[in-house]
Amino acid sequence: MRTLIVSGLLFAGLSACAVAPKDHAAEVHQDHAHVHGDGCGHARVWHNDHWDYLHDGHLHFVHGDHVDEHVLDVSETNPDGEAPMDPAAHADHMHGADDGHLMIRHGDHMDYIHDGHLHHVHGDHVDDHGPVTIEANG
Repeated sequence: MRTLIVSGLLFAGLSACAVAPKDHAAEVHQDHAHVHGDGCGHARVWHNDHWDYLHDGHLHFVHGDHVDEHVLDVSETNPDGEAPMDPAAHADHMHGADDGHLMIRHGDHMDYIHDGHLHHVHGDHVDDHGPVTIEANG
């Protein structure tokens, strides 16, 4: 169990997915024993016109009697191209498995959520892939 801090919010018991899953937008998540809802402990991420639960790097949308897998789309708001950030923004740390930031699937890759933005580690720098709305749920 880890404690993560995102934009000043404390999340206990959350973990991050280190490897991007296959493209599974709107695929039904099979055998999902955890019940997502108010207070379940997984952060909520605003996605298109609804809230998804961020669970191990995956976006889960409770839909009827099952859970759909969603992927944060590459868009004008959340591009996936080169957008190098000022290196001073990461002078105290570089994103990695133990940095305490949640990860999220964005298009075909994983980004870190840092102060309400998607940060993508790319070689020796970090690209800003735009804002994301996230809230604690626990």
